Amino acid sequence: MRIAEPTVERLVQYIRYLERCREAGKRVISSQEIGDGLGIKASQVRKDLSYFGEIGKRGVGYNVEKLYSHLNTIFAPPKTWKIAMIGIGNLGEALLGYKAFESDKFRIVALFDIDPAKIGRKIHGIPCYDVEDMPQVLNDEGVEVLIITTPSSAAQDVVDKATESAPIKGILNFAPTTLVVSEHIILYNVDIFVELEKLLFYIKLKEMGGNIWG
Repeated sequence: MRIAEPTVERLVQYIRYLERCREAGKRVISSQEIGDGLGIKASQVRKDLSYFGEIGKRGVGYNVEKLYSHLNTIFAPPKTWKIAMIGIGNLGEALLGYKAFESDKFRIVALFDIDPAKIGRKIHGIPCYDVEDMPQVLNDEGVEVLIITTPSSAAQDVVDKATESAPIKGILNFAPTTLVVSEHIILYNVDIFVELEKLLFYIKLKEMGGNIWG
């Protein structure tokens, strides 16, 4: 079954939202409530969830625990993915403090930087190594996924060094630059400024009543 990327993104949002509902003790939820909580139309929520058969009951809603477990099972990896983060500046440290990284689906096992003040330390409980030691550490730890938070000028070099020496399968790139990687590696770019531009565009579009040309 092939699912479009926007649908996958929304399904991940549903999992996160249901997780919060579970923690709050909520037992039943409607597509309208999910949609309202995430800014998504209820009809879109129902369409997305219909990919996986009849999960809820019309007029009753969805059992929070069952829906959460069902979606989580679909997205659950067959193993715990080992991740390395390269570039532990302000953005890197901020991401490391993000609670969502406390997951049984993935685990950050190594950090890399060029700053002597960080090398040899543990940051948020994770050891930080010199970038020069990256080939050996990546292989020793069995890392298959990278998070890149370096300056744009350094991103391609560190990616080349990492992918030439370890069986990397995926890269989440926060550096504002276009990376070139082997076709067997899945590359996902997260450009905060592009997302901001998109947000401002849609604000303008809404203010103009949907007609961007006035």
